Amino acid sequence: MQTIAFVSEIQAHAKNLRAAGKRVALVPTMGALHEGHVSLIRLAAGRADAVIVSIFVNPAQFGPNEDFTRYPREMDADLQKCEAAGAHAVFMPGVEDIYPKGYSTFITEETVAKPLEGVSRPAHFRGVTTIVAKLLNIVRPDLAVFGQKDAQQVAVIKKMSTDLCLGVEIVVGPTLRDADGMALSSRNRYLTAAQRADALSLSRALSRAKEMVTAGERRVDRLVAEATHLLAQHRRVRVIYAAIVDRDSMEAVREVVPGRSLLAIAAWVDEVRLIDNEIL
Repeated sequence: MQTIAFVSEIQAHAKNLRAAGKRVALVPTMGALHEGHVSLIRLAAGRADAVIVSIFVNPAQFGPNEDFTRYPREMDADLQKCEAAGAHAVFMPGVEDIYPKGYSTFITEETVAKPLEGVSRPAHFRGVTTIVAKLLNIVRPDLAVFGQKDAQQVAVIKKMSTDLCLGVEIVVGPTLRDADGMALSSRNRYLTAAQRADALSLSRALSRAKEMVTAGERRVDRLVAEATHLLAQHRRVRVIYAAIVDRDSMEAVREVVPGRSLLAIAAWVDEVRLIDNEIL
């Protein structure tokens, strides 16, 4: 497995792969890899001849008072996980190579990015779409793999890819959860044992809503009320939003359409911001 630090080098590497007739997959990450990321690399390896994993903590998608400086960085462990999962190359650029002096071009998706995360983190998706578009242009993969854990991010990237005719297949891997139901996330390591116990209310609220839909409930207000009630029972949890939306457009729906409707939750657990979602 190769480790590559510069844009020009990964461009040449990917070009050589394509020239050799290889099907290339890209798995963009911010590092601090866990089994959820590993599953995405394995998914990519099953669909392509060569997998390139990018590890880049993207400053453009963090707000002024967010956790950019303390976001976990574990390069040695990440490289080991990438190699074990089947990556052929890891692209680990510096900020100055991605955003050189004078950089001033950003991509904004105007519709799917507006609700939910777009309300509480208004500049977040501009940073996401910009870095993903840039990585896709650098590597020019046949497919790119993302996780359902970040459902709105997936929807925004799909819309951007379609609107800009990027010609890349967007593959979505399922959310991986610990045995207790908690969605795997790099930010989980911020949680103390007591905070984690309260954070489990997110996955439990999602599971309860899914059970209700399976039993025939379709009323959005009833489902959101039940999820919010479960979250409110935990003193460390402050709900940012709990909403049922269309899984592609992220528009609010009045009634659940099984398989198309998504319950998305964001909450603070003390000072840790977590998101989770479930297709109903």
